[in-house]
Amino acid sequence: MLAIHFWLSGAAEAKIYIDITSPSAKKLPIAIYDLQGPYGKEISEIIRDDLTFTGLFVYIDKASYIEDPAQAYNPGNWRPLGIEAVVKGSVGVTKELTVTLNLYDTFEIRPILSKQYQAEKELIRQMAHNIANDIYTALTNAPGIFRTKIAFVAEDDGEKGIYLMDWDGQRVRKLGLKGTLVLSPHWSSDGSKIFYSSERGRQWGLYLLDFLRMSEKRVFVSRGTNMAGDFFPQGDRVMFSSSKDGTPDLFILSLKDSSLKKLTSSYGIEVSPSVSPDGDYITFVSDRGGSPQLYLMRSDGSDTRRVTFEGSYNTSPSWSPKGDRIVFSCRRGKNQICMVKPDGSELVQLTEQGNNEDPSFSPDGRYITFTSDREGKQGVYIMRANGEAQRRISPKGLRSSGPRWSPN
Repeated sequence: MLAIHFWLSGAAEAKIYIDITSPSAKKLPIAIYDLQGPYGKEISEIIRDDLTFTGLFVYIDKASYIEDPAQAYNPGNWRPLGIEAVVKGSVGVTKELTVTLNLYDTFEIRPILSKQYQAEKELIRQMAHNIANDIYTALTNAPGIFRTKIAFVAEDDGEKGIYLMDWDGQRVRKLGLKGTLVLSPHWSSDGSKIFYSSERGRQWGLYLLDFLRMSEKRVFVSRGTNMAGDFFPQGDRVMFSSSKDGTPDLFILSLKDSSLKKLTSSYGIEVSPSVSPDGDYITFVSDRGGSPQLYLMRSDGSDTRRVTFEGSYNTSPSWSPKGDRIVFSCRRGKNQICMVKPDGSELVQLTEQGNNEDPSFSPDGRYITFTSDREGKQGVYIMRANGEAQRRISPKGLRSSGPRWSPN
């Protein structure tokens, strides 16, 4: 109860150590001890990796630490070093792992976060990500993304299937959903379902996987090609593109009664619909102007306008969680990842190496996952939303594409 009291007290004061909304926010120097006890070093390394990737923290090497790990915390030992936050704690092992953790502001004696965590030994990574989330929230007053997952498509035994992995590329597991071809999965806003396309028996169907029920359901099939798009925020409707009437057009499918609403009727190709976070707008790809470009329309199909004018091939749009940016694949010799405002302004290119496609934002909008072949075989990568810290996270032996970051 004491640990819970301190944690809630620190959260209630809501002092913001790092203003993540400020483009000029300075990095916070942080010391993270190896937790004392079994598995302590492993847990601490995961926490360090999580926090360092954000670009918001400067990890101070252990060689600089004055206090012995078992020594009582003394803020006077840290202020002269310029360190602003210190993480100390211990691990106990019975049938479960028990981590006792304290996060200190070096200008305070009492911890700003004091909490105990328990988990089975095989859940050590999830527990470490939980701790990193709590540290991140205590210092930024914003939720962390360290328990999120990335769904993607990978080739396996001559077929394509859907896989899941942690945001950092660990704990890769396949879901057993296969077809001759499978296209990028899309998450519902609560993270309980994914919507995807699969060719089975020479028919392109649209499928829904419900994680709560662990059941798969085909929700639409027709002649031609059917390609899954986004859920609407309420989770009761989905967007998709279908060539069932000739050239590909955009449709809304009700998951309640299977009714269809056709949104476009063009001689051109209309594909890759992405629904804005508030559900009011849809961005999509059309070649109605002569080349594939991004367009925007209201969710009832009205008020259509073109978004991209630079380059001759722009595809695969995806909204930021705030709805203030659209990330997409832009051809600049090779395919690269670009970002633009919905009004078409402030276009920036984020990647330069190899072919890069299928971008998707993290739920806090600070990071992007995407596909790249820069190392030869296609793989899933992540980067900060400004293009920094690009790295591959999918296994190198697994040809992977179409990543989508989970909402939670």
